Amino acid sequence: MSSDIRAMVQTGPEQLEFQSFERPEIRENDGLLRIEACGICGTDAETFNGVMKLPYPVIPGHEPVGLIEEIGPRAARRWGVEVGDRVVVQSDFGCGRCRGCMDQQACVVSPGSHGFMPTAMAPALWGGYAEMMYLAPGSVPHKISSGIEPRVAALYNPLGAGFAWAVTAPGLQFGDSIAILGPGQRGLACVIAAAAAGASQIHVTGLGSRDSHKLTLARDFGAHVVIDVERESALERILEETDGRGVDVVVDTTPHATQPVIDAVRMARLGGTIVLAGLKGRGISDFPTDDVALRYQTLKGVRAVDYQSFQRAVRLIESGEVPIEKLHTHHFPLESAVEAVRTLATPEDRPAISITVEP
Repeated sequence: MSSDIRAMVQTGPEQLEFQSFERPEIRENDGLLRIEACGICGTDAETFNGVMKLPYPVIPGHEPVGLIEEIGPRAARRWGVEVGDRVVVQSDFGCGRCRGCMDQQACVVSPGSHGFMPTAMAPALWGGYAEMMYLAPGSVPHKISSGIEPRVAALYNPLGAGFAWAVTAPGLQFGDSIAILGPGQRGLACVIAAAAAGASQIHVTGLGSRDSHKLTLARDFGAHVVIDVERESALERILEETDGRGVDVVVDTTPHATQPVIDAVRMARLGGTIVLAGLKGRGISDFPTDDVALRYQTLKGVRAVDYQSFQRAVRLIESGEVPIEKLHTHHFPLESAVEAVRTLATPEDRPAISITVEP
């Protein structure tokens, strides 16, 4: 068995290159994952082009799926897995010993994240753009059926966000109505999660010239109303569909655009909840704060995904009840990681939703 493990390493903006690393020694509390597929998302595009800075050099990839290659006895008991099991791994990890880690919440001692740690930090193999990835004592793998195709299993991350943002954060109840602004990977995952939670009305917005295939998928996944904002006002349509009341929950997943957040205040009913998931890169000077107060609304910001939402995502994938494989559009070999990221970032000629890189 070769001790060399190959990985794509980002050494600077738009610079990815193959490098080899020594196989780490696995002790009683950690493990080693043989990567089968690694999903990519908008964050990968932002780190690749340098918008989001990394402590170069870094092995990217925070949505890994793979087989347990080697594992220490304590880690095996703690995670409930053994060699050969297929797992998906949460991006964030910690020390594995503090109260935050034990409660499956954020680490308060030494938090880290797969795909964002420098290779200078031993044992270097922190990301999923590699043949193998190191599982630290505080890593959080979730066992998933070996019958699930790896590139489909890689949808655990966006689907986990769907449950976290559309269901857990706003407290979506059976029979509630929801508007999801933006039909990207995580917007569509929000549709799937809201439908699974029993939402009575699911509205989805998008740009017809760019998102027509995604809006079609939104219907396939359970959306009741899809709105092309280039042809009609999302605000007016949602108020019309709800007899002027507004929806119980609005989830904004649109990147950079600020008008959807302003419109969300009117879209949400009196006492409704607005979840802010799309990063804008700047503040919103005309945000109607008084309207939020006078309408007794709740604003919630989200970013990460909680343990239970990941669990719900894995169980839904394993159930086969939803054709989530429709979200997967492209897959590339590991050496074509640059093309994979660029396909996600500039999808005009190749409509992309979920993409994997596969060693």
